[in-house]
Amino acid sequence: MRLNDIKDNPGSRKLRVRIGRGIGSGMGKMGGRGGKGQTARAGVRLGGFEGGQMPLHRRLPKRGFNKLNAKHYNEINLGRLQEAIDSGRLDAGKPIDIAALMAAGLVRRALDGVRVLGEGELKAKLPLTVEISVASPDVATINPQHLALFVPAAEWHTIHQSMNN
Repeated sequence: MRLNDIKDNPGSRKLRVRIGRGIGSGMGKMGGRGGKGQTARAGVRLGGFEGGQMPLHRRLPKRGFNKLNAKHYNEINLGRLQEAIDSGRLDAGKPIDIAALMAAGLVRRALDGVRVLGEGELKAKLPLTVEISVASPDVATINPQHLALFVPAAEWHTIHQSMNN
């Protein structure tokens, strides 16, 4: 076997069809686009046109909206808090706020507040004080001896509503 004997398997490289190159090519004249009209033209295609019938995207009702002043929270699970305490990245004796979470590498950047979620288990020996904005219902049921949720006074009304819903 020599280098000049090496070739591809038969059918592995298929040539593309050259359209519009005469009747004898089998893809001449209209080039596979059918008859005349909008779909035969280049660059134009009616999206959602159903032959005069009301298109599906207009038959269905509009739904939902994007809140203009929506708040985006940093979410943290109880299990990740416990891991950080166990590894020594967080000090359980001090109040945990967004700056402490960023220093521990649990949060990348400060958003509108901290939302504590209830996944995982908290086994801290001391009562843990976490400054939060919102808490999930699972977190609200935790024994206060293990977790004290400190909320800045300005945001108390919001968190109280979210916990009661």
